[in-house]
Amino acid sequence: MSDKPFTVDRSSLVVDPICGMKVDTATAQWTSTVDGETFYFCNPGCKAKFDAASPPSTNNQRPTTNEFTCPMHPEVVRSEPGACPICGMALEPRTATLDEGPNPELVDMRRRFIISAILSAPLLIGAMLMLMPAWLQLALATPVVLWGGWPFFVRGWASIVHLKLNMFTLIAMGTGAAFIYSMVAVFKGGHVYFEAAAVITTLVLLGQVLELGARERTSGAIKSLLRLAPKTARVVMKDGSEHDFDVAQIFPGMRIRLRPGERVAVDGIVDQGNGVVDESMITGEPLPVEKATGARVTAGTVNTTGSFIMRADRVGADTLLAQIVRMVADAQRSRAPIQRLADVVAAWFVPAVLVVALITLFATHSIANTVAVLIIACPCALGLATPMSVMVATGHGATAGILVKNAEALENLARVDTLVVDKTGTLTEGKPRVISHNLDPRVMRWVAAIERASEHPLAAAILDAVEEPIATATDVKTIPGVGVTGVVDGHQIYVGRPGVTVKVDGRVEGEITVADPIKPTTAEAIRALHAKGLKITMLTGDVRANAEAVGREVGIDAIEAEVLPAEKEAVVRRLQQQGHRVAMAGDGVNDAPALARADVGIAMGNGSDIAIESAGVTLVKGDLRGIARARNLSEAMMRNIRQNLFLAFVYNVLAIPIAAIGLLNPMIASAAMTLSSVTVIGNALRLRRSVL
Repeated sequence: MSDKPFTVDRSSLVVDPICGMKVDTATAQWTSTVDGETFYFCNPGCKAKFDAASPPSTNNQRPTTNEFTCPMHPEVVRSEPGACPICGMALEPRTATLDEGPNPELVDMRRRFIISAILSAPLLIGAMLMLMPAWLQLALATPVVLWGGWPFFVRGWASIVHLKLNMFTLIAMGTGAAFIYSMVAVFKGGHVYFEAAAVITTLVLLGQVLELGARERTSGAIKSLLRLAPKTARVVMKDGSEHDFDVAQIFPGMRIRLRPGERVAVDGIVDQGNGVVDESMITGEPLPVEKATGARVTAGTVNTTGSFIMRADRVGADTLLAQIVRMVADAQRSRAPIQRLADVVAAWFVPAVLVVALITLFATHSIANTVAVLIIACPCALGLATPMSVMVATGHGATAGILVKNAEALENLARVDTLVVDKTGTLTEGKPRVISHNLDPRVMRWVAAIERASEHPLAAAILDAVEEPIATATDVKTIPGVGVTGVVDGHQIYVGRPGVTVKVDGRVEGEITVADPIKPTTAEAIRALHAKGLKITMLTGDVRANAEAVGREVGIDAIEAEVLPAEKEAVVRRLQQQGHRVAMAGDGVNDAPALARADVGIAMGNGSDIAIESAGVTLVKGDLRGIARARNLSEAMMRNIRQNLFLAFVYNVLAIPIAAIGLLNPMIASAAMTLSSVTVIGNALRLRRSVL
């Protein structure tokens, strides 16, 4: 037996990243590799937890799936791209992603347009100069109409089979009739319309290219939100070492370092250090916010200065940013009530156009006039009028901290005439503070020593007001409804409730005034809402004296005080029965029934989850000024929708009779039809620049 002491080579020991236990790399059985670096685990449970957060693929990206839906008919959902069975429009991803490739529909339509344009140009020139024989026109027009326009014939036939007549029904019938008539005329003699069929097909393809490109831009708001999330995060391991992890590998409890200029990867709490975080991309507020230990930070925000370590608590789909993206995507696919008008018109429109086209054919005996009627009447612009405005408006609102659950809530907000607001947490900060006191600093420290052992809501306010070292209290006793007593530095201290009266050794020393301060922005917000013509009603469970004091200071129109939680919903119902359109703003669990009852429920983003779930609109910042901005957004959206509907209706009402009497060339009709759709989309995109 050797007489040398037994030693351990500690150079082979590393720290388990999950539990912090020491692991011998030489004998470890459980390992995982991330970005070429090997991590060691003390047991299979730690490895399983680590691997569960780690994507299995080599590029550290979990496979994602997306669904496809129609912008005009959100009820149509498919697992693959294709055409809508109702209107024939190209389906688009239900939720925008950053890793999606080029739009296959746009790529295909662009290729068809380019080739069709090359073939149609000489055909048009030759036909106009009457220098091209009919057989050559047939040769040039055939690939344009039958290949370039093939998607339109497929969708037109599907519309007939499913009895869902739409714009492609008219396009297919118009170009098909012109082509077949001309082909017969080649052999039997007569005027041909090959150039009209080919040029119309080319112009419709151009319209599809422009429309698909414009529709892609409506998802810009979601993509800008997705870009806020960084791809990696710097994780501080148990042994103090730091490693860059893919965000998909982060799980709750991990400690993440944020250096100046870095984006926050997941939601969490500042664990160590401090920084100044720019939250404007989430809340819409321009001023950065100081973050110290215990402060909450949100994924997508930027640490501008300072350095801190945060502890992750919400990751992946649970982060606020992910919830915002999900809510915006759902809202963009929802239908505004005003859409019903367009739906009713569209249901009768195509059959009516077919009747007009037949009358035109028999009355004028003109194929050109009939084709012009069919082409000019395509209802694409009418169908796009509302959905495009909703998509752009909800996306624009999200970038300003206004989250809309559905288009109906945003439309109703423009009609609201009465706003009911909760006091605590909505008008006020929801956190009591010491406003004033007349105590000696030494006595104030004694009071703080007593309150440190108390669970009363006012205790935290008093402790926050004392910056100097707090003494130690003994024999602390709480007398429910009366106050709290104890001994500090040999003196008997009494702090009375519900007001804060202080006695030292039985002698009154003074009083402490504690109140829930009004938010600095409340008065400004009330003025802005009054300017919008809204009547403001405060609804609170607080005593009337306190409620009236707050109401007078900020300019509230009506006060409902000492209201029990169960009675808030009844107050909203009573206002509705009086003929008012009511919006309710609140942040507590007890506000949820009233939020659900209101015509529009508005949840303050710093409130409870149930309040947010019950509301149609959520203000991420929790600032009352956001209601005025949401109202501006609602008014801008409704104004934009009306403009779009007017453009679409007037276009068709004026153009169809002009085409029927032969004053509109079919090719000009096709260009005008394309222009109408692009005009509607372009007008909707203007909402991105609206000032909230």
